[in-house]
Parts: sequence; structure tokens; C-alpha cells
Amino acid sequence: MRPFLKWPGGKYRLVPRIKEKLPPGKSLIEPFAGSCAVSLNTEYENYLINDINEDLINLYKTLQAKGDKFIRRCRLYFTAQKNTPEKFKKFRKEFNKTKDIEKKSVLLLYLNRHGYNGLIRYNSQGEFNVPFGRYKKPYFPEEEMKFFYEKFKKAKFTCEDFEKIMMKAKPGDIIYCDPPYIPLTSTSNFTSYSSGGFGIGEQERLARAAAKVAAKGIPVIISNHMTDPIIQLYTGAYIEDFPVQRFISCNGANRNAVTEILAVFGQGG
Repeated sequence: MRPFLKWPGGKYRLVPRIKEKLPPGKSLIEPFAGSCAVSLNTEYENYLINDINEDLINLYKTLQAKGDKFIRRCRLYFTAQKNTPEKFKKFRKEFNKTKDIEKKSVLLLYLNRHGYNGLIRYNSQGEFNVPFGRYKKPYFPEEEMKFFYEKFKKAKFTCEDFEKIMMKAKPGDIIYCDPPYIPLTSTSNFTSYSSGGFGIGEQERLARAAAKVAAKGIPVIISNHMTDPIIQLYTGAYIEDFPVQRFISCNGANRNAVTEILAVFGQGG
């Protein structure tokens, strides 16, 4: 099942490849959940779904708690009358000001589906700043939201630092990490998904945490771009590389094949 959020760089199309690397276990832990494409398409008994973006986690928790009632409220925002630049700017302003978690969650779905390229991005003041997407008729993901609600009724959603989440893992757990990727070029660095960014220091910290957890017998699988710094960081892991078609700039014509990797810590691959 596809995620109900649009998610540039999401892993839906790579799920079959990723699942080949995920061993059997009792629980799947995602420290960088994003759109939850991997968790949605696996069958573990338990799920720990974490992301540093508090708005995203609040959206997931609201859907988990309110189900159909929340879905019906979201549907009201998917009309021709609300699909205009003026309405988009109005709702974006409301999103940035409101303290009402359920309203903010409704608006996040609206902004994600009506905004440019499905981006979730904030400025240095923590304000959502994605422009209007100008889509003729944004898709309302009702079936995908219902699937998410049924799938994750018992899941645990958290908003914590990835290392803290990883260190909670116990034997029987599997960890899949889809961190913000190391940039391929000096102009492609994307750090505004949440405050603080994710630079080389965080990449190093993730690699150390993966090795530490794997030493306890807990498999860790990480996705990333194939670059020399990443290969050096993942020394000791089994690495599989493969080409992926992906936009690597805001220019829609610049869709090139880039090489991604799956690094497997703690098992033979």
C-alpha cells in the first residue's frame, strides 16, 4: 500500500529490495519514519515509528486515535474551492500559527497534497514555507489513510533523536534507517525538513550507533547515497548498490540515475 503522504525520495518503489534485507523478527523500528512506506508494507508484530518532525508524528498519532472521524475532517479540505493559491496561503498561515494539534494535522495533509512536489519544509523560524503546487485536482488518499489506521492501531509513535530510539532496541528487533541523505552536490544539500539539519556529524553518529547496536545482535539496515564518505563510514557493513531514478535538483528536467546503497549491519546480507 502506498503511503497517504506524498514523499519525495520515499521508499515505496524500493520496498521489495529493502524487504529482502529485513530478517524475521518481532518488531520493526524506524528511527526516520518519513512516510512509513517500509513499515506499511511489512508484517511485524510490533512497530516503533519515530521521526524528528513533530508535526508529522502528531499527524500519525491523530489518525491513529481518531480514524474515520479524522479522515472525514481532512476530506473537507479537498475541494476545488480550496485548491487556489489564496486558500493555500491562508491555510499555510493557519498551520504556522495554530497550537491545535488536530487542526494542524489536517492542514499538514492539505499542504502536503496541495503544495509543490509534496515537500514538507520549514524556514529558519520553523515556519512551513512550501509554495502552492498548482495541481488540477489533488488526490485525497482516503483508502491509504484507512489502511494506515488499521495497520498501526497498536504502533508506538515517537518524536525523539534517532540514536536514543536505536539504543532502546532489544534482541528480536529489526532497525531500518532512511536518514536524510548525504548530498551528491554542493547545491543539493537539503536540511530544512526539520530544525537542526543532518550533516556529516549526524551521518557519523548514525554509523557508530548502527555498529554498536549490531554488536548486540540487532540487525540494522540503512539507506543512503553511494558516496566515498558514506562507504568509509559504513566499513564493516554488507553494502549493496543499485541505480535509482531521482530528481537531484528543483529542475524537473534534471531526473538522473543516482546510485543508492543498502548497508546491512549485523548480518551477512
